[in-house]
Amino acid sequence: MGLRSGIWPMKREEPGSGAGGPESGNRWVAWLLRPAPGSWRVLSLVVLLGICVSTSLRANWGSDNAFVVKAAQALLDGGSPYEDKRFLYLPSAVLMAVPEALLPREVLRWVLPVGMSGLLAVGWWAALRLFSVPLCSRFAVGVFALFALAYKPYVNLVLIGNWTAVSAAALPVALLLAHRRSWVAAGLVVGVAIACKPMLVPVGLLFLLARRWRGLAVAVLVPLGLSLVGALLMPSPTLFFTKTLPFLLQGQDAYALPWDASPIAVLPRLGVPGPLALVVAGAGALVGLWAAWARWRRTDDADGGELRLVETACMVMLAAFLVSRPSFDHYLLVVVPLLLASAVRPGSMPRSPWFWVGLGPQVAGIPWPSELERKRRAFKDCATLCGLAILLARRALVPGRVTLEPVTTAGSPPRTEPECATRPAESASRTAF
Repeated sequence: MGLRSGIWPMKREEPGSGAGGPESGNRWVAWLLRPAPGSWRVLSLVVLLGICVSTSLRANWGSDNAFVVKAAQALLDGGSPYEDKRFLYLPSAVLMAVPEALLPREVLRWVLPVGMSGLLAVGWWAALRLFSVPLCSRFAVGVFALFALAYKPYVNLVLIGNWTAVSAAALPVALLLAHRRSWVAAGLVVGVAIACKPMLVPVGLLFLLARRWRGLAVAVLVPLGLSLVGALLMPSPTLFFTKTLPFLLQGQDAYALPWDASPIAVLPRLGVPGPLALVVAGAGALVGLWAAWARWRRTDDADGGELRLVETACMVMLAAFLVSRPSFDHYLLVVVPLLLASAVRPGSMPRSPWFWVGLGPQVAGIPWPSELERKRRAFKDCATLCGLAILLARRALVPGRVTLEPVTTAGSPPRTEPECATRPAESASRTAF
């Protein structure tokens, strides 16, 4: 949403921001919002396709997706998908995996990585639209390519084909619809995502805070109805309650433990007694929910409420990740792109250097000690999870001082113009919204 000349927008001053810091940040954002050169777009496409191709050529591609495909194949063969203890989703997910089960393996090898990248790109697109960022800007093109190249969970998700990608696409789309007051449509998107993988169940709290009962009803009834259909089509659906659910609530087994970033799993590996780790993680989750409630109540944003929606939803999800068993590194892909897109707003979380410190353990190329790679990688993942949760909770519970500052701009292009039609002279004059 562009600011016209003469408007006095509200600006949040974060602790530790020095004189001239916001103005410098706005100049950088103004530069990033200009149209991306053709070379940037080509390079971005090369990076994304390169990740997909290299993934397809690896022997362990689609390892997580294979469990869902195997469950769908069991259903087609007349068996129960829940005979395999590694299939942990709702019965509705089996129905959605049937098309994959019908594809030849060699076709799926090339389609799956592209599909994973496509879902993550949809989430990034929706996050950009939520903050009115031009889709052909340097920010949109360059940041996503750099994120895919440098953020290790991105490559990991594309490699294993985990259905977390569905939630990573659905949450930004749902928030975009909610911001446009289409809460029923937002509930439909969340409901379909839950039917695929019940990761976005905590987002129901956002509907409660907003008192959008119809949207909440849709978000609940869609996965419930699809799961009922799936249960009627399979033998022994009660195995989900008697076998799968207890296995999941126990944090699975030793197979998942080395990659489980939940404090409940990581702290005992550092010598903390299990019951105390549970108390610490539970207390952190409760503080996170309190912070989400406090953030929703605060409506001092001058940008139309986008930050309020994003930060409340991300806080709810991070609070859930603190106590969910297991929590993997790629779970953060549900919240990190949304937070990155919010960087165009003054006072947003990415404007703080601590945000980048928190993401540091996930950056590719840093020479960490060998013991922090492979089976001890969960220590780094837990540090990032807890760091982002603490930073976002602090922003919600200890809001920065809000002041009024004049901003002189030449105005924004009409919203009726195509995204790529923004003229450089006009784009250069845009502020950070």
